[in-house]
Amino acid sequence: MNKETQSIIRRIENVNSGEPWFGRAVFVILEEVDAKKVSIKPNGTEHSMLELLYHMITWADFTLKRLEKNNKMDMAAFEKMDWRELNPKLHSWKKALAEFKAINKKIIALLDKKDDDFLLEIVDYRKYNYRFLLNGMIEHSIYHLGQVAYLNKMLS
Repeated sequence: MNKETQSIIRRIENVNSGEPWFGRAVFVILEEVDAKKVSIKPNGTEHSMLELLYHMITWADFTLKRLEKNNKMDMAAFEKMDWRELNPKLHSWKKALAEFKAINKKIIALLDKKDDDFLLEIVDYRKYNYRFLLNGMIEHSIYHLGQVAYLNKMLS
């Protein structure tokens, strides 16, 4: 049975591109960002919108690799990628958004093949289970979306 897994899939889809309770969906807000402003850090803010999106990508990809049981990328590899130096000529908003969407699509495809039992399995390199990881990934996207939306509004 995969009733809970299907519920998590619906939640990911709703948060990313549906009509979530908190307001407009993740992909909708990210698509509205002016790509010319994504590297700006207004008023000495810690991170630019581009840095925030690549941070979101890093941990969505961590989730994907754990679901794939891909041990080529261990915890240290993801920690090294997190908040890495970005070159706006290589790391564009358009490319990042496409990558973020593709990772989420792959996560959903993998989840669609799983039974609920896997949700209780412990995630590689962590002390928590897949239920906690997946719900955390959703919350992580919402949290950083708020920062992106705020910066975008500040810069418009």
